[in-house]
Amino acid sequence: MHKNVKKILFTEAEIIARSTELGAAITNDYRDRERPPLLVALLRGSVPFLAELIKHIDLDIQYDFMDVTSYAGTESGGDIKILKDLDTSVQDLDILLVEDIVDTGRTLDAVISLLKNKGARSVKIVTLLDKPSRRVLEMKPDYVGFEVPNEFVVGFGMDYNQLYRGLPYIGVLKEECYQ
Repeated sequence: MHKNVKKILFTEAEIIARSTELGAAITNDYRDRERPPLLVALLRGSVPFLAELIKHIDLDIQYDFMDVTSYAGTESGGDIKILKDLDTSVQDLDILLVEDIVDTGRTLDAVISLLKNKGARSVKIVTLLDKPSRRVLEMKPDYVGFEVPNEFVVGFGMDYNQLYRGLPYIGVLKEECYQ
């Protein structure tokens, strides 16, 4: 365990097992559609989750990336910035947003509105972590890996000031690292 991690919430094996279950559920839900969904991963934190998840979706899926931020340090603010938009047209497509963590809901609300304005047929959310205790907007992800308490989590793509993304597990960062 990394010296700055207070405790491990989910091991790599638990993340893989849950990704397998989520992939099976997504496969089942989209199997009979004319086209599989376009997975839209929100950079950067969702990349390890996307890489694991697509191994377990038994559909001919495509994916693209958006870079959207609302964080400064440990807090999600109201200022949403789109740093990189999609390269793919979403017109008449079913979109499955891939997120590392759903916190306040502000970022996803803005991205969902944007995708619907661009003509997406539907937009659903798959998230590795859900932190409903921090929600400021009404939002319920369609597929959830794990629910987490209101603690600052890092690892498996999630960071604090770009650190700890490469940890193969999800842990709680020690408070002295960000206070």
